[in-house]
Amino acid sequence: MNLETAGTGTLLIIGVMAIVTLATRWGGVFVMSLIPINHRVQQFISAMSGSVLVAILTPMAVNGDIGARMALLATALTMLALKKPLPAITAGIIAAALSRHFYGG
Repeated sequence: MNLETAGTGTLLIIGVMAIVTLATRWGGVFVMSLIPINHRVQQFISAMSGSVLVAILTPMAVNGDIGARMALLATALTMLALKKPLPAITAGIIAAALSRHFYGG
């Protein structure tokens, strides 16, 4: 199936993506409303968020360019130092931009 990305094709793609996003969000809330949240489930949820983060960042650290690696390093160091996500994200963005500007990307 091919969709044209000119005209209404783009709007159709955005609409389908919005519907899928809403369905997964609402579906997750519905499924979790059926599960009693005890200590074991709470530990599982906490561990899953870290696992998903590692699964996303590891390929970027291994296969990424110098900008991606500097962004990961700056984000990690800032998060360890300040323990606040917004400055860490900002440091990562700045590190990626500067390293790509000076070293290419």
